Amino acid sequence: MRHVLSALVMNQPGVLAHIAGMLASRAFNIVSLAVGETEVPRFSRVTLVVNGDEKTLDQVSKQLEKVVTVVKVLDFDDDFVERDMLLIKVQAAGESRARVQELTESDSHYCRIVDERPEHVMFETSGTESEIESFIDQMRPFGIIELVRTGRVAMSRTGSITDGLPEPVFHS
Repeated sequence: MRHVLSALVMNQPGVLAHIAGMLASRAFNIVSLAVGETEVPRFSRVTLVVNGDEKTLDQVSKQLEKVVTVVKVLDFDDDFVERDMLLIKVQAAGESRARVQELTESDSHYCRIVDERPEHVMFETSGTESEIESFIDQMRPFGIIELVRTGRVAMSRTGSITDGLPEPVFHS
């Protein structure tokens, strides 16, 4: 079973390496990882996906909470929004170009062209893991030249990861 966790951390050198090393040393496999600065520049948010049962999730959360630079850990249950981003370069010369563009303009995909060359087109899209996988599968017949994906990002539909923390912590 996949679990999505989010950790609010101090935005300083070595934090990500410390977290990744700690998880690896305990044989936890990180399926997806994304890190970025938050609305408060002193903090970054680490979103990670791990596979395992409830015991594994509990252990990962406890280990993260022990890291000095981790301010708070949030386990997403079912009331959250998650997205991956994809850049994909697809062969699109001649007649296939119109078909590729038609597929990407359908209502089921939120794509935009970010680069066009005579022999290929590069698209940007975001969505859930299954939406991204579906889009990749639709592009395979045209010939995928290259693709890159971000790690998962997630946000609770209610509240904030900063809820319950002392207010002075969040002044810039």
